[in-house]
Amino acid sequence: MEDILKKVWNHEMSIEEAMKELKYYPFKEVANAKIDFYRNIYKKIPEAIYGRGKSIEEVKAIAEEMAKWQKVFITRVERSVYENIGIKGARYYEEAQMIVIGERKRINDGYIAIVTAGSSDRRVAEEAAITAYELGNDIKRIYDVGVVGMHRLLAHKEEIENANVVIAVAGMDGILPTVVSNFVSSPVIAVPTSIGYGTGLHGLVALATMLNSCSPGIVVVNIDNGFGAGVAAHLINSKK
Repeated sequence: MEDILKKVWNHEMSIEEAMKELKYYPFKEVANAKIDFYRNIYKKIPEAIYGRGKSIEEVKAIAEEMAKWQKVFITRVERSVYENIGIKGARYYEEAQMIVIGERKRINDGYIAIVTAGSSDRRVAEEAAITAYELGNDIKRIYDVGVVGMHRLLAHKEEIENANVVIAVAGMDGILPTVVSNFVSSPVIAVPTSIGYGTGLHGLVALATMLNSCSPGIVVVNIDNGFGAGVAAHLINSKK
């Protein structure tokens, strides 16, 4: 909306053209989806395109429309989608399985620490890391420091302590966020992953552990929801 008003003011767009664009607010229907433009205005966070289950044609149509006005995140997509959408400026992050379109604007000097229990948690952690990074945050990755080897975690104690926000990612028993929260004063966002054996119930045990943590200051997102954790960390860090 701001962009449209500037174009009218600068005589780059007629009032008739502006009215034609504005009639689509607060959303526009494209390829079986309703694009929510207002979300980017009131939250300063664009709506993400969840790529899994959508055809390449659907992803392309939605992304092209969104990219006219805002930054675009396309989550849970294979490289083949990136190679076939053909949108200028798009970049693909392999481990995060994410396509991002749009400029990155750094927000401040603080950083977000992304800590994982195991190396198998990397995919979810990378989704969180890339989301936070592309929203303008500096990030520090501290991976494979699960509590079964406390010396590995404590070797990075200072880096974790100095973070404005900590994202702690773990599967299996899911105890990492509780341990981390004991030596930081910043908010801890816990991310349970579906990594683990049969009785882990595809991440339900890790989720239950994190929800039942007795350490205050921990908030929990859904299983494997790295994108949600990255956005939450950004919203906290951008207020610093």
